[in-house]
Amino acid sequence: MKVINLSEQNSILNRFVSEIRDVNIQQDSMRFRRNLERIGEIIAYEISKNLSYETLEVQTPLGSAPANLYQDKIVLGTILRAGLGFHHGFLNYFDNAENSFVSAYRKYRENHESFHVSIEYIASPRLDGKVLILTDPMLATGGSMELSYHALLTKGSPKHVHIATVIASQEAIDYCKEKFPDATTTIWAADIDPLLNEQAYIVPGLGDAGDLAYGQKD
Repeated sequence: MKVINLSEQNSILNRFVSEIRDVNIQQDSMRFRRNLERIGEIIAYEISKNLSYETLEVQTPLGSAPANLYQDKIVLGTILRAGLGFHHGFLNYFDNAENSFVSAYRKYRENHESFHVSIEYIASPRLDGKVLILTDPMLATGGSMELSYHALLTKGSPKHVHIATVIASQEAIDYCKEKFPDATTTIWAADIDPLLNEQAYIVPGLGDAGDLAYGQKD
């Protein structure tokens, strides 16, 4: 399985990642959402380099010009709710893509220390033969991503799966390597952090992306 850590390259992406991590800047929820969107746009651009292309002729007012255009049918799959702003960045670039949404969240037990991932809702087109870009800004344990993937498989088998995240833990990367098909999965991360704390939050991470984007939940 190919894992691309985009922070290993010097680009404007590093600025946006640093801003969503910054405890002072991230207090501006509108800017936080916009940075999620911009990171989604950059990762979408990087993923686009790996699609299947065909040369087509485009008619101009003065003649015709060749253009290499991707031919894959794309489905953007997002885990609610934190993924909404991130999803929008991908949709800005893959504006003719179909869309899938999965409600997957941590359901904490009475001790508030342990949890299991619960899936309550899924809306998706058929996936057979299509490229599925599965997005979640925080890939902490990999459990939500795996369950969402298996829920979406009820809609068919995609040609290739691109897992896209802003920040992943190394533990989640290793977990996804075990749980996803090796030959047909690629992981894209804006950055990869080394640790999870006792509550399974990424360290240093950035906190709760959903709360920072949309306000605290009860």
